[in-house]
Amino acid sequence: MQNAIEKQQAYEFDVYHKRNVAIVRGKGATVWDEAGNTYLDCVCGHGVSNVGHAHPKVSRAIAQQAETLVTCPNVFYNDKRAELLEKLIGITPKNLSRAFLCNSGTEAVEAALKFSRFSTGKTDFVCAMRGFHGRTFGAMSATFKTEYKQPYEPLISGFSFAPFNNIEKFREKVTDKTAAVILELVQGEGGVNIADAEFLHEVRALCDQAGCLFIVDEIQTGFCRTGKMFACEYFDLEPDMLCVAKGIAGGMPMGAVVCSDKIEVPVGRHGTTFGGNPLACAAALATIEVMQEENLAQQAREKGDYLAEKLTARNLSKVREIRNLGLMFGIELKVKAQPVILELLDRGVLVFPAGSTVVRVFPPLNVSFEELDIVIQKLSETLA
Repeated sequence: MQNAIEKQQAYEFDVYHKRNVAIVRGKGATVWDEAGNTYLDCVCGHGVSNVGHAHPKVSRAIAQQAETLVTCPNVFYNDKRAELLEKLIGITPKNLSRAFLCNSGTEAVEAALKFSRFSTGKTDFVCAMRGFHGRTFGAMSATFKTEYKQPYEPLISGFSFAPFNNIEKFREKVTDKTAAVILELVQGEGGVNIADAEFLHEVRALCDQAGCLFIVDEIQTGFCRTGKMFACEYFDLEPDMLCVAKGIAGGMPMGAVVCSDKIEVPVGRHGTTFGGNPLACAAALATIEVMQEENLAQQAREKGDYLAEKLTARNLSKVREIRNLGLMFGIELKVKAQPVILELLDRGVLVFPAGSTVVRVFPPLNVSFEELDIVIQKLSETLA
């Protein structure tokens, strides 16, 4: 009888670098493989499982909604969709007033790019070096890394790149053709690089002066990961569009673009089949309620400070720098990341890369301090 790995290898059109483990169950910060081995999950679906695996409130909401109504096309109104839209507008920056619901982060970025072109009548975009926004054609055009893009060229024209946190270079790139500037507040895939507050406010002013829009991509930083509901709160920042996904629905596929009144796209010019379906909306509502009830933003700040302090105090000879905002960690190494990632897998801790020399550590926000101590010990044994 084939196990999960053999069966998937036989039938999957595989585009991923796999690790030789089949995860079959999760609870909180722990996951189990087919053989019953346990791992502390500091990958979290690349920042999806902020409330942990199989949270009872989220699981109940999904089960109840599955027995009530799973899908409802957007030509009809729906109660769960309406509740979620109200909730999203209540927790995002105050200048944002409406939201478009979709299925993923890359879809959110695609929508934001389309909305920018339609609302401004302009064509071009300015993006950051080392930025990552997704793998569909528009989102990939806004992504910096050549190896993601080159096999699929020509991509969409009109995208240019400037160094992150360098306002003068951004000024050089913005022209009268620029529809929007798009930025992550913490570059995840690019190495966990944190934006400077002054730079962000200069970009906001630059967009206002140039008559273009400011898109903030909080697909990975959103929903308490950085120690705030959204990283925008650290910078008192009001984007024209906020792209969110990953942590929004406790593991259910979902994304959204939350828009200011500057965004004007008439009925019929964009759409989605599954976006805003009642099942995903119920999961998102329950997930956001868990974040608020368990004060996961504060937990992320406190546990992020704890993890940073404990790791910094260790003599980790392979480490060049530790960067974090809340529980979004990038450990830059003096060596290649992949052997370290595989060694940690053998030690029972799941982490993932951010480039060739950076290890990302993203535990669930409700991870216990005892579990963090295990992560610290395993990291120390591997990196010393």
